Amino acid sequence: MRLTSLNDFAEWRLAARGLLLGGTRPEQVAWDDPAAAVDLFAMPEDRPEDISRRAVGVVPPGFIALAEAAICHRDPVRFGLLYRLLFRLQKDRGLLEARSDPDVSRLHRLAAEVRRDSQAMLAAIRDGDAGPRFAAWVGPQHYVLERSVPALLERFGEAPWAVLAPYRSVAWTGARLLYGRGARRGGAPRNAAGAAAWSGYFAAIFGRAWTMAAAGNPWAPQLIASLVDTSMEAAMQKPGKVVTLPEAAPAEAITSLAAARAAVQGCRRCPLYEHATQAVFGEGPPTAEVMFVGEQPGDQEDLAGKPFVGPAGQLFDRVLDTVGLERRRTYVTNAVKHFKFEPRGKRRIHQRPNAGEISACRFWLELERELVRPKLVVAMGATAVQSLTGKAASISSLRGKKLELPDGAALLVTVHPSYLLRIPEAARKAEELKKFEADLRAVWAYFDRRGDEVRQGGAAGHRAA
Repeated sequence: MRLTSLNDFAEWRLAARGLLLGGTRPEQVAWDDPAAAVDLFAMPEDRPEDISRRAVGVVPPGFIALAEAAICHRDPVRFGLLYRLLFRLQKDRGLLEARSDPDVSRLHRLAAEVRRDSQAMLAAIRDGDAGPRFAAWVGPQHYVLERSVPALLERFGEAPWAVLAPYRSVAWTGARLLYGRGARRGGAPRNAAGAAAWSGYFAAIFGRAWTMAAAGNPWAPQLIASLVDTSMEAAMQKPGKVVTLPEAAPAEAITSLAAARAAVQGCRRCPLYEHATQAVFGEGPPTAEVMFVGEQPGDQEDLAGKPFVGPAGQLFDRVLDTVGLERRRTYVTNAVKHFKFEPRGKRRIHQRPNAGEISACRFWLELERELVRPKLVVAMGATAVQSLTGKAASISSLRGKKLELPDGAALLVTVHPSYLLRIPEAARKAEELKKFEADLRAVWAYFDRRGDEVRQGGAAGHRAA
């Protein structure tokens, strides 16, 4: 079975649906890698003509999210892996819960690596000094450009941009998206070539669609002029305008929390490291069932190198004790690992991390979740919610709802303890504190329903720490 796209989930799903309807077993299908050379002597495949609306067995929602990510991986076996899992899910609906299963484990690994690669690519593209229009060359490890387009549109609004990758390129005109062929890093015109050469360069990448879209529209000469002014050649040497990612993801060598804790000290994914004392990684047992995620380290955490040891952390500990939870049985971390602050005299005043900083640091939180594999994640505050879900949302809109993350972990949303410390009125503070306590009681209530135990005085059903 040969697909035409490297990472089109809809195309794979249609092909897989046809195979499933025909009762084809996974071992009867050979999935060719679209990136590999074409076999000129291969017989053309007979594809079902109209199967898109025919019903097949349903799959858990978590499989769709994982498959949409995993299909963007460069691993040539991804198509066969997904079909094998799809076939097995028809008889075993709970298959994805078996994280020790080789196929399930590999699916999670591919999806996690794709998510990290996408976040790394987005973090590498910076527009701070590139003006309202920009172009960037990126070198992701996997086929993540398309799945990153919504984030780029959200970040840059209506301003035109172009992102060029070795396997594909995409441009936003301010009104429509254009997709084109891949671009070599060294294939751009030199600065002296002028706007005409740049126009031809983009026309060669995006084809007739570029020429038609550019005709009579102001964005094309503006985008081209901005490139000519900075030059692709010069921008290659300036971070944030034309960028390339490392050949190998550092996460591939990180297989333990101890290794991750050491690696994060060298993180340069955003500028926050420049003024922080150190990166503050999470702490807790590597097999914790519950993971608490806050915003970022505060002043005391930055100095101590431990999460939640300042005033907010002390309040957090008191509430945990009140509701009967043991912190030592949980994993506690933050969405952002470096302290962001504004110096005022001898004091360092907390500043909320922006979307770019949250996105850049999501790599580390995803890594922690992959290594710990908690069954319940508690997001404390809007920053934690944005990091975990990839979307900005108010606490009130999610609080008290039954939520699930793409990997199947349950998600509980509550306020950050520092919010309680900032409430001036005693009566309102007491009321909000009771709500916070109720949210944390829901943690052990969740495990009571599952027959597990994370409270003081027992460890039934809890994995050994």
